[in-house]
Amino acid sequence: MKKFLILFLTIIAFGGFTSCEHDDDVVFVAQPDPEGVAFTNSFAENYTLISAASNNLAERFVWNEVNFDAPTTVTYELQASTTSDFSDLVVIGTTSETNMGVTVGQMMDLAEDAGLDNDPTTAELPNSGQIFFRVRAYAGTDGSNGLVETSQVKSLSVTLPEIGEEEEETKTELFLVGSATAAGWDNNNNNTPLFRDSENDNLYYFQGNFTAGEFKLLEIRGMWQPQWGTDDGTTLAVNPGDGTDPGVFAIDSEGYYSYTFNTDDMTFTKESIDASSADTYGSIGVIGTATTGTDEGWNADMDLTQSSFNPHIWYSTEMQLFDGEMKFRANDAWDVNWGGDTEISGKSTMNGPNIPVSEGTYEIWFNDLDGRYILIPVGEE
Repeated sequence: MKKFLILFLTIIAFGGFTSCEHDDDVVFVAQPDPEGVAFTNSFAENYTLISAASNNLAERFVWNEVNFDAPTTVTYELQASTTSDFSDLVVIGTTSETNMGVTVGQMMDLAEDAGLDNDPTTAELPNSGQIFFRVRAYAGTDGSNGLVETSQVKSLSVTLPEIGEEEEETKTELFLVGSATAAGWDNNNNNTPLFRDSENDNLYYFQGNFTAGEFKLLEIRGMWQPQWGTDDGTTLAVNPGDGTDPGVFAIDSEGYYSYTFNTDDMTFTKESIDASSADTYGSIGVIGTATTGTDEGWNADMDLTQSSFNPHIWYSTEMQLFDGEMKFRANDAWDVNWGGDTEISGKSTMNGPNIPVSEGTYEIWFNDLDGRYILIPVGEE
């Protein structure tokens, strides 16, 4: 009986060893995905591209996940071209995610390469045309194994509005990103902008709540460069896209802070502030002729959204405005209202003058702590 038991245990052990040997011999062979890859987002009938909005997102391209039936990295490459055969393709970028943003400026570069321009004196060059996009998915990180899926080509209609002899200079926006901010380390999460000075385009302000952590500044949502930070804790540093990313701005403890950033002399200041006595409003809206194009605009507010992270920050991700004037007011009443005398950005005051507005579609951001506001042109689609 004892010999039989030893023999039985030996057989089990041998079987287990053989099983492990077979497990080690398993080979995964990557296979083409029968579903392929295709864009899944909706596209506009036309994209109107203006230089004033060149840093804004024109379109976020989204596609399905590709499965090569093997435990391997899948890399996606968004390609663009001025021709449908992609004979002059440009790689917008590569990612392991299933989406990628393209800015108005990137589309404008493609449109100009396609022979479009916005100069009314060059009649031989059209200001409307087509640019083309596709996404390529491949197994691994360098595409060397030959296992590739490529989407169908998507053509987009674009227009460069004709301009006069003088074109408004594009203004640089700066957006917060990092663990101390509302967006976290997501570079395309409705990141809160800084408030640009009305007279000095290199000077930016922000007062608000930060959690303990870190943050940096980005010029374009959805892109990690150009990126601003600090390497020494006292001066600004920047990676415009061809250098090394700077260090972070540190927040040691949660609280309200006031920052100024000067991108000309590369300085910044930081000050802890007490916001405990500041009023918190139930609603803040935009009101005025700019909301409707007529005097009817003074009859009702167009409400802004209150930030859940920063209750003194209010915003609209997209609002169509007309030539006219506007103000900010709280709780749909005139007893608390703010106005200023500068267009696009500035510092409003309680019961101040009407803010001048030029027709367009804008992101609107307002800070009820210091009255600062900024309107960011949205690329029309």
